[in-house]
Amino acid sequence: MASASFVKLNASSSQWIGQRSFNQRPGSSSRSPAARVSVIRAGSYSEELVKTAKTIASPGRGILAIDESNATCGKRLASIGLDNTEANRQAYRQLLLTTPGLGQYISGSILFEETLFQSTTDGKKMVDCLREQNIIPGIKVDKGLVPLPGSNNESWCQGLDGLASRSAEYYNQGARFAKWRTVVSIPCGPSALAVKEAAWGLARYAAISQDNGLVPIVEPEILLDGDHSIDRTLEVAERVWSEVFYYLAENNVMFEGILLKPSMVTPGADHKEKADPETIAKYTLTMLKRRVPPAVPGIMFLSGGQSEMEATLNLHAMNQSPNPWHVSFSYARALQNSVLKAWQGRPENIEAGQKALLTRAKANSLAQLGKYSAEGESDDAKKGMFVKGYTY
Repeated sequence: MASASFVKLNASSSQWIGQRSFNQRPGSSSRSPAARVSVIRAGSYSEELVKTAKTIASPGRGILAIDESNATCGKRLASIGLDNTEANRQAYRQLLLTTPGLGQYISGSILFEETLFQSTTDGKKMVDCLREQNIIPGIKVDKGLVPLPGSNNESWCQGLDGLASRSAEYYNQGARFAKWRTVVSIPCGPSALAVKEAAWGLARYAAISQDNGLVPIVEPEILLDGDHSIDRTLEVAERVWSEVFYYLAENNVMFEGILLKPSMVTPGADHKEKADPETIAKYTLTMLKRRVPPAVPGIMFLSGGQSEMEATLNLHAMNQSPNPWHVSFSYARALQNSVLKAWQGRPENIEAGQKALLTRAKANSLAQLGKYSAEGESDDAKKGMFVKGYTY
């Protein structure tokens, strides 16, 4: 019969979890006659990691994701007729990060590397604009998706090489959490190889991040692409998150010092039947309760191409009763779409763009508290933003 060692999460925690040896997958026999006992620590940053995670997962607040690559940010700018230049990217992100009152609704912001090291046109560091509003700066650390050899036309996420040194540099620049996005495609299987690769990469990244003082956001995005049912999405999500937490434990990741960024459990974008917010909430929370330990401080959902209003309504439905974790948002398109349309790249529209951002941020803050109403939402907020084969 398989033996299991037990692992203490950190020096001050009384919670213990079972951990099998690396060679011992569920149902297999142990290759070692003696159980190993080890203590999970996140090095000298343990207390800081827990504090950072809890601050981000604070009531009524969520994450503003503006970590699009330069190419993807260029697509955003092109939608309003702007060229993809550093000056235009700076102007747009400066508009977002200097919005007065943003910290009331936003607790963290994920930045692209360019923005982390960038200053405003007045010479103030972008990270300082965030800090002044009690918003924690974060950083995208993965290097993007590439084809996974031996799979069913699936992808894997690169970026582990040099991650430790880059993470230390990001920490020194003011970042306190990190994001690594990998994807799982249901129409492509997903294959066992792709799921394992996604889970292992996320676990290695999480361990390296914690070792360098950054709270890792764990994000295996299950893409909306496909005509599958919501039950199929649930099945795949449970399988993916089971694998992810297995490898997080194998890599001695401290669960109190991580955040999750899952997809909501919805039908595929091309499925003939759409699900209402209550159904999506039921399926999503069922999956999370089956797979996510309560030690995890926060669940920060991605919007994944939903309309602004859909993403907010679904979040609201999930907060109609108490959850074991802070259930909130980490939205990009679902916070930015209205902003771009209001701004249009014109200096005289900066205030209008910032007002649009506050409107969406406040709506999602209310949804996190379970108090959102869709009354008065604009037609633009109701428009879906799903793009088939979307790249970030």
